[in-house]
Amino acid sequence: MPFIPHTKEDIDAMLAVIGVASIDELFDEIPPALRSAGLKHVPSGMNEMEITRLMHERAERDGRRLNFIGAGAYEHHIPAAVWQIATRGEFYSAYTPYQAEASQGTLQLLYEYQSMMASLTAMDVANASLYDGASALAEAVLMAVRLHKTSRRVLMPATIHPAYRKVVHALVRDQNIELVTVPYCARRGHTIPNALESYQGGDYAALVVPQPNFFGVLEPVDELTAWAKANGMLVVAVVNPVSLALLQPPGVWAGGGADIVVGEGQPLGVPLASGGPYFGFMACRKAHVRQMPGRIVGATVDRDGKPGYTLTLQAREQHIRRSKATSNICTNQGLAVTAATIYMALVGADGLADVARASHANACRLAQALAKLPGVSRAFSGPVFHEFVVQLTEPVESVLRSLKAQGILGGFALTRDYPELGDALLVCATETKCDDDLMRYADGLQRILGSCVVAASSALQSSTI
Repeated sequence: MPFIPHTKEDIDAMLAVIGVASIDELFDEIPPALRSAGLKHVPSGMNEMEITRLMHERAERDGRRLNFIGAGAYEHHIPAAVWQIATRGEFYSAYTPYQAEASQGTLQLLYEYQSMMASLTAMDVANASLYDGASALAEAVLMAVRLHKTSRRVLMPATIHPAYRKVVHALVRDQNIELVTVPYCARRGHTIPNALESYQGGDYAALVVPQPNFFGVLEPVDELTAWAKANGMLVVAVVNPVSLALLQPPGVWAGGGADIVVGEGQPLGVPLASGGPYFGFMACRKAHVRQMPGRIVGATVDRDGKPGYTLTLQAREQHIRRSKATSNICTNQGLAVTAATIYMALVGADGLADVARASHANACRLAQALAKLPGVSRAFSGPVFHEFVVQLTEPVESVLRSLKAQGILGGFALTRDYPELGDALLVCATETKCDDDLMRYADGLQRILGSCVVAASSALQSSTI
């Protein structure tokens, strides 16, 4: 937002209206002993040209690397119009829309966002967002336990994002809610429906179903959902919103579909931005809406019959009396949601499907190219969306450092979270990558692995001699 400083004349006029002679008089109630004597260690100011040069130099320290990291935060093309509109003053400085008569623009945007997310997930209603995907899943677990009423145990597949599982555990452990880990198939990389038989007849509130899962693999969602419903459980879906432009939405999965749908909204027009802020989305069945945390905007008409929007279906306690609230969530990521709404409106359903198709195609091409390299193999045979896992014959952290030296961010190392996979690497390719980018990655990895083989051979010959 442009910054226009006050002139001396502006300041003098404002002080005259207030009735003081100087700005210092506005703070005369502060004892002199508590006042700063000045910022002695702050250097003198720079002019515009100098500060611009400094900022460019700082930015260049980070470099511009080719990014193949996904793992829950994805690099997508964002049309320039998205943030040009989102950072207009009307959106950029908007505050909590408690006073509907003064917040119709913000409320209308949130209502349109909710409508888009409900349509994308094939659910009845969506809220006006949560903090991020991980906290959205935690809220969904709490919501499922409230709805189930009898059980405080939830089945949590090991294929859920490790950070999500940690956040959920942190938020529910002191509420006596148990997360039971469900194993995955070592060959295909997804939850095994037959493995659920060991939980048959158990008292569980819900089954969490990711689509795609953390490995990028597509889960057998219809089988998992049907099994959960047959066993009296709710289904909590954790989805990538871009994938829903191609994949079957959770609202129509077998057995009546998911009951609650959550995920990370960052892929919808929000830049990576060194780690945030992002936003979590949540949608559910109409029957469960009273248990949904966060804001919900409804459409109505005023006494003259004109359309209007307002916060609805929640008592004020949701926002100002924590002890009586459904959740301590009392805000939403308004600016990120604004960008997502503008992004979805600009690209439309067909455009989002194009993004999904291009991302999937690039991931498949890159996976095929890497699998042909000596020292590289695909970890799983299951179908993927835009991420996949490869296993290397060399230490994955060393390979990633070498790729970074070539200007390539090669992926996310799985050794810490999934040590059973060995030197495994999660690689992502979205629509932002061209054929030259894919070849650059494959060629770079081939050189690194080839040099490792040569070095190992030389070391072996030296030790033999």
